Amino acid sequence: MTDARGARSLDQLNTFERLSGRPQPGDTPAGRRTPPARSGHRCVADSTSLYVFGGYNPDYADPLFRELWRYHFATGHWQQIQTQGFMPTELASMSAVLHGNNLLVFGGTGIPFGENSGNDVHVCNVKYKRWSLLNCRGKKPNRIYGQAMVIINGFLYVFGGTTGYVYSTDLHRLDLTSREWIHLKPNNRPDDLPEERYRHEMAHDGQRIYILGGGTSLTSYPLDKIHAYNLETNSWEEIATKPHDKIGFPAPRRCHSCVQIRNEVFICGGYNDEVILADLWKLNLHTFQWSRLPAVMPEPAYFHCAAVTPTGCMYIHGGVVNIHENKRTGSLFKIWLAVPTLLELCWEKLHRSFPHLANLPALQLLNLGLTQELIERLK
Repeated sequence: MTDARGARSLDQLNTFERLSGRPQPGDTPAGRRTPPARSGHRCVADSTSLYVFGGYNPDYADPLFRELWRYHFATGHWQQIQTQGFMPTELASMSAVLHGNNLLVFGGTGIPFGENSGNDVHVCNVKYKRWSLLNCRGKKPNRIYGQAMVIINGFLYVFGGTTGYVYSTDLHRLDLTSREWIHLKPNNRPDDLPEERYRHEMAHDGQRIYILGGGTSLTSYPLDKIHAYNLETNSWEEIATKPHDKIGFPAPRRCHSCVQIRNEVFICGGYNDEVILADLWKLNLHTFQWSRLPAVMPEPAYFHCAAVTPTGCMYIHGGVVNIHENKRTGSLFKIWLAVPTLLELCWEKLHRSFPHLANLPALQLLNLGLTQELIERLK
């Protein structure tokens, strides 16, 4: 089955694929390394690469990973990026978004958790590989971790999180142009706010910010209703979602992952106080209908990270996979959440069939018929 663009149907592509770095000719042993197993890290994606930052693993002498990794889609190759400037030291349960070429990292905690948390915005330009500290005005949020954030029309919104002792319902906004923080005060009664929480996720439709799941160390919040902050009315609303017609609502969860493609939001994995989850759900932000996708994570995980490419391919990395043994993984999986174009399918087939393509000079690639855009993705 094909769509109008000539691509296979989503049902044929809606499965997880395990990925591993493919060594390239001339690689050093260090160049063939992959990120160690970890949890509490974050990742973002653009059209060429997945960027993985931070994380935690108590099995190591230095359990916090003060490092930035890149997984290059075209070559299937991992590389630890050597950056300049001051990399953050709060490396677990920070929040991260990609804004153009800039990776924005806010909050997070060191060890002991909650004793060494941050409230600065660090920026890494992934093109020039340089970190800088964003000098901001106004009252910054508290030093927190486990919060979530989104960028809407040049404003960075941060909600929730914990100091390690107190969970928050605070909502802050940073103007990325003037660099001024504002603590937003919604027009709701104190008893009409979302529950305090951390390790939730957020989505938005330009008018509302939606809070998905999360919880405290003792509970996880359900998804039959979700809270939404209305930017126009400066107020919180509670929205009833619609269940799957056969299996109902997704299980309550925290420490899950979430990505968004236009008006569709996808949540994956997490923990519900009983088991580690492996399911994949979709929420339509127009109808608020939940749908469960047939794909299941090969490794149930929580405290993992996920990001989606502009073309609709989701990558999932790491996380805790065994509660009793406190075991983490370094596995990387991908799954198509949108029907890829024929160009994307051919592009994947090309660099799988010719893995050394990236080693050819740009002029030779042009002579072979590749466009400048594809060469930039390859390089």
